[in-house]
Amino acid sequence: MLEEDIRMAKVLRTLIIGLMLAVMLAACGGSTTGSTTTTGAATGATAEQPQAPAAETTAPAATTEETAMAGETAMGDETATAGGTETETATAGAGAASGAAAEVTLPEVNPLEVSGDIITAGSSTVFPLSTRMAERFTDEGYAGNITIDSIGSGGGIERFCVAADIDIANSSRAIEEEEKTQCAGKGREVLEFRVGTDALAVVVSTENDFVDDLSKEQLADIYSGTAKTWQDVDPSFPAENIQLFSPGTDSGTFDYFVEEVLDEDKSKILGANPQLSENDNVLVQGVQGSPYAIGYFGYAYYNENKDTLKALMIDGVEPTEETAEDNSYPLSRPLFMYSAGSIMAEKPQVAAFINFYLSNVNDEIIDVGYFPASEESLNEAKQNWLDAQE
Repeated sequence: MLEEDIRMAKVLRTLIIGLMLAVMLAACGGSTTGSTTTTGAATGATAEQPQAPAAETTAPAATTEETAMAGETAMGDETATAGGTETETATAGAGAASGAAAEVTLPEVNPLEVSGDIITAGSSTVFPLSTRMAERFTDEGYAGNITIDSIGSGGGIERFCVAADIDIANSSRAIEEEEKTQCAGKGREVLEFRVGTDALAVVVSTENDFVDDLSKEQLADIYSGTAKTWQDVDPSFPAENIQLFSPGTDSGTFDYFVEEVLDEDKSKILGANPQLSENDNVLVQGVQGSPYAIGYFGYAYYNENKDTLKALMIDGVEPTEETAEDNSYPLSRPLFMYSAGSIMAEKPQVAAFINFYLSNVNDEIIDVGYFPASEESLNEAKQNWLDAQE
């Protein structure tokens, strides 16, 4: 009987607590709704109790009491708990947004601590950018020698993959699979580093007062020899012979132009018999010399000579940073450096220079005359560097 009395007393106590809770809830008035969620959470926890083994159901009064106590506790803590949840949600959202645009950061390089020579060769387009980065690397304390040869993208990749006598190849076109295979044969697994964007400039002399815009089709007619005079391009133009200037066949600029304008058929441009040179400054001087000349090369060379050269619009789009970045300019193209993890491991100075280049290139590239690579492309280049250190 004593045990039965105790059990009944517990039941009565629980009922009294429940009644007191009901009175408190009624007195709170407008705050009842705010407590519903927390109470629902407690009830939800209680609802799972029937799934417990039968032995645990011998004290239903205690279970009810726990529910009531949980309700009381939740009333006091609800505001703080809800606030914490909102904060966590906001933090998670901010973290996700930050993660989506997170910049890959490379370990800091101190040029004063770097020694040993570096040899690079390749694209005449990338040449002024790499020269600027090498000068800055040296100005900040690097005591070694950096050799940069301007021999064209194809020539640079050949030296990197076949002769294997340089540390870095500069290129204004992507390396080809066959070239990667040649590199692998020399124990060099190619690493690609996107360093910027170029808007290939199609230029005439500032003395040319009759053309400001060409379509890609007109450009193809000019460089395939289909149009031999300017009047063949447009009846309103003068009946003067077109003087053609073009980078040489080892140039990545030549390869890119043939691919984009001449359907990858280099016989068309060679049949038109343009004046070829691997030296872009020779092309600049050639176009400057006649109002009927036309040429094409990297934007930096136009930018350096814009007082005597006029960059033409292509399909109505002017070459600018904005049109290069959003690819609305038809002749925008990426700029690359290539190296290999084995070289970077054997020559820490090469790894240090590439790190320095990628970390600082956007500070210099506009002044040189090119445009930054997208954040995604630059991050990928930095990640390639990091992966090579593993």
